[in-house]
Amino acid sequence: MLIALLIITTVLYVAGFTLSLIDSMHFFQLNSYRFDTHTKWIRENFFRFTPHFIVSVIILIAVVLPIKIEAKAICCSILFALSCIIEKPKKAKKPLVYTARVKRMLVTAAVLLAVSIAVPNIIYIKEKQSVILLVYALVYTLSIFAVLLANLINKPIELSINRHYINDAKRILAECPDLTIIGVTGSYGKTSVKYYLNTLLRAKYNVLMTPESYNTPMGVVKTIRGSLKATHEIFICEMGAKWVGDIKELCDIVHPNHGIITSIGPQHLESFKTLDAVKNTKFELADALPKDGMLFLNGDDRNIKDHGTNRPAFTYSIGGDADYTAFDISVSDRGTTFSVRTRDGEVQQYSTRLIGRHNVLNIIGAIAVCHQMGISLAALKGQVRKLEGVPHRLELSVKNGVTIIDDAYNSNPSGTKAALEALSLFDGYKILVTPGMVELGEKQNELNREFGRNAASVADYVVLVGQKQAVPIKAGLLDENYDENKIFIANTINDALAHVYALSSLGKKKIILLENDLPDNY
Repeated sequence: MLIALLIITTVLYVAGFTLSLIDSMHFFQLNSYRFDTHTKWIRENFFRFTPHFIVSVIILIAVVLPIKIEAKAICCSILFALSCIIEKPKKAKKPLVYTARVKRMLVTAAVLLAVSIAVPNIIYIKEKQSVILLVYALVYTLSIFAVLLANLINKPIELSINRHYINDAKRILAECPDLTIIGVTGSYGKTSVKYYLNTLLRAKYNVLMTPESYNTPMGVVKTIRGSLKATHEIFICEMGAKWVGDIKELCDIVHPNHGIITSIGPQHLESFKTLDAVKNTKFELADALPKDGMLFLNGDDRNIKDHGTNRPAFTYSIGGDADYTAFDISVSDRGTTFSVRTRDGEVQQYSTRLIGRHNVLNIIGAIAVCHQMGISLAALKGQVRKLEGVPHRLELSVKNGVTIIDDAYNSNPSGTKAALEALSLFDGYKILVTPGMVELGEKQNELNREFGRNAASVADYVVLVGQKQAVPIKAGLLDENYDENKIFIANTINDALAHVYALSSLGKKKIILLENDLPDNY
């Protein structure tokens, strides 16, 4: 009888531990597999684990109570069954991806779990069976940290595997001596500029770019190992950064020939700490270029101008004094027309289906690179007309008669201003749906409050997502005497959209701006 009860308890313990582990693994992945980031997230979201610890404490109490071992086993079985319900996977915006690294960590965690079962059973099965239950209770309690231990154990293996992949990518690049590599970095706009460059350069070259938002070392390495062919003439490499040295690490892998810095702003300040650290990190791209490499800089960005560089650079601007200047800009909800003037006086007019002045700035940055790489301004005219919006970056769609401006992948002060400008171009009942901005360090509340103030003059109705994130944005709206009855706070993005679709729009067409969509760890 007792043996059967212990077997049932063990099975339920394994199930509860496994579900807890998978949940923790999901958030560890969202936190970029970083120990410091994940532990900080656990501290800030400890309330989320309240049910886990309540069940754990009750199990511990049941184990130490002066009752028969059979009764203890029954209690533990019931409680571990309850833990399986509590730890049941929830629907996620971005589910856990079972990468090779995740699978290796799961195997290591499985070994740790097996040890927690085998050791007490071997030592105490004939003497003090309650010790088995005590070990189960303690290990389950600490299961949310098991992923960190598995990652620590696997660290030497992961470093070795990463080195192998990086060296293999370097070998592939070395076998393509005629390949021109263009590095693209910036706090904002780098993904858009990458996509635009990819389209424009195809007027003359066979081009490969890092897909989607692949901008980390392993994302870049994966692109090189999986997609780079001997026929490619240009490789456009997006370079992201959250920490000082991240851009240098990428440059040491790909060794860019040319580079473009699209912007510098207060993004990822939780890790960078200061704006100067952001500036220095972005300019690691400029420092890595060869002597004959071309550097392109956003001439309208104050932080880029303030930092400066000793090397020659081509600048681009809207209406300013630059090597490539956009003027005569006309923007509507149907698209944008503008002209570009070079330093030597050459002028060309362009039109694009993309909306917003910020897109003009990104396009002329791409035009500048292409022109310096031998494509005439006239030859780029047709390519500019072909430009399409980057997915989830002011991407327009119409669903059930409602226009949606999908800017879900933007989360920065510059992006929110551009998005609100785009929303203002439309006629109709304008609705902003947003959870606000994150990873802005000590300035997060201040910048979200400013976002609210800016939204007050554009949006007819505002839906804020998340009780915590909503506070500063709502305060900013109220600073501008915005009608509080036109502010709604939803718990999830799905709740927000359901509320929006149910709204009366006073007979006007609804225009919804979806500004940012935070992952599950927020």
